[in-house]
Amino acid sequence: MGELFQPTHLLVIGIILLVLFGGRRLPELGKGLGEGLKGFKEGLKGVNDPAPAAPLQQSATSAPASVSTPANMEYVTCSRCGGRSENPMGFKVADYVCRSCQGKS
Repeated sequence: MGELFQPTHLLVIGIILLVLFGGRRLPELGKGLGEGLKGFKEGLKGVNDPAPAAPLQQSATSAPASVSTPANMEYVTCSRCGGRSENPMGFKVADYVCRSCQGKS
């Protein structure tokens, strides 16, 4: 039977990938696969290492101590009333409308 990854096997797999995805998409797929593997390896390293404690910095304009907000929290502004809402995932929204304004429509 032999080894699985012989040169002829790799050549056939390469031709199939070229036919399926085309020459323009292969570099993008390779880059995405490489970044995914890199992130996976970093994630495995992070599981074994304890998380570093980040010092909290409070300024005069920051939120009160009773409300904890991450330093990297992003907000979106309602295009109708101007109210701010948390955007924890950091989505880019062109015309955001808050829930209270959606009920008024």
